[in-house]
Amino acid sequence: MATLSKHPISSLGPVHPPKLGSLRVKEVDAHPVEIPVHDPLDHQAPAILHEPRDYDPSEARNAAVILVSGAGGGVSGPSGIYPSLADKLAILIGIPVVRLDYRVAARTEYCVPDIVATMNYLQEHYQSTRFVVVGWSFGGSPCFTVAAQEPERICGVATVASQTAQTSGVRKLSPRPMLVLHGSGDTCLSQRCSESLYNQYGEDGSREIKIFKGDNHGLSKNAPEAEGLLLVFAAETLGFDDLTAASLRVAGQDWVGSEGERVMEMQQGHDFDGGESLNR
Repeated sequence: MATLSKHPISSLGPVHPPKLGSLRVKEVDAHPVEIPVHDPLDHQAPAILHEPRDYDPSEARNAAVILVSGAGGGVSGPSGIYPSLADKLAILIGIPVVRLDYRVAARTEYCVPDIVATMNYLQEHYQSTRFVVVGWSFGGSPCFTVAAQEPERICGVATVASQTAQTSGVRKLSPRPMLVLHGSGDTCLSQRCSESLYNQYGEDGSREIKIFKGDNHGLSKNAPEAEGLLLVFAAETLGFDDLTAASLRVAGQDWVGSEGERVMEMQQGHDFDGGESLNR
């Protein structure tokens, strides 16, 4: 019997990154939501939704991004990247972003319906029909699986320190774009995992791999750069390839801070609950 998530929606946080600033916070509305998932578990998945204050479906081009975490669930992502990335995507290109927790963590057969239900939710409320999914660690598994099942709606996949277990969907991703990031010092999952995904993707289509020398499972030494790469990948994959120089500078800004602040973000977001660590 699957054990449902122990993360009540009221406990999910942080909503915004600590260095967002009082002016920027007026540009984006972020709040907890519950995503109804209709399957044998018939339960709601907790999440945090980021949307532009003045959301315009036509300017959003029916696009959205879904961010998922590791084996314990959570909503802050590697080194607390997700709250900052979500706000930047909402502010800079005007699309909704969901940081999705799992109903049952580390179980691909349940996490995939969570992502599909989130796409349905965004389609119903924001007219979103084109998605980029981003997964950290275990999160690579449901992302590649749902991409194989949803070739019309999933436009591209990005991962950070992904596992290779249950990721055979990567072979059906091409020619849709893929970005894989990893640290060469990762002692939780070797960089060979991302290298394997890169190779399995094939030579047709657009694939990119970035190995950060000496960095760990959460890419904490290079978190702002990794976040910027994820933002640009999502924007370009969804057709926002006209980012201004100012937007690109904002994409690489550090809205989180020190490693201690990043660890705190992950603790508040429950991203350590499955035994994940930054493994120095």
